[in-house]
Amino acid sequence: MKTVITLFVILLLTSSCGIFNSLNSNTTIKPNDSFVLGNNEHGAFKVTLKNISNHELRIFMAPISGGTHSPIVVVPNETVKVKADKNTALVIENKSSEQANVMLKVTGDIGLSMGYKN
Repeated sequence: MKTVITLFVILLLTSSCGIFNSLNSNTTIKPNDSFVLGNNEHGAFKVTLKNISNHELRIFMAPISGGTHSPIVVVPNETVKVKADKNTALVIENKSSEQANVMLKVTGDIGLSMGYKN
């Protein structure tokens, strides 16, 4: 019986550790502002992003070595999945005069810097 309980606890701990490999956030972005995720050295990560605003948002990749690529327009209530390469930030632009809100689920390397820029 003791072995069964020990095995159950080990199985429970092992399966629940998966929750620590993700980051969930409801993020607010001010008008004419951007949210930058991963503008630091890091490994690859994936993001599931849902635009819960009343207007479209633009997202794109920005390698920390410079430049931008892979722009996507995300319309209201749309969910997109994107993969960011090693040392590449995901930028979420709100070019609207209204506040924007997004729901984010991040998996992979979650040692990411997070910040805003105008």
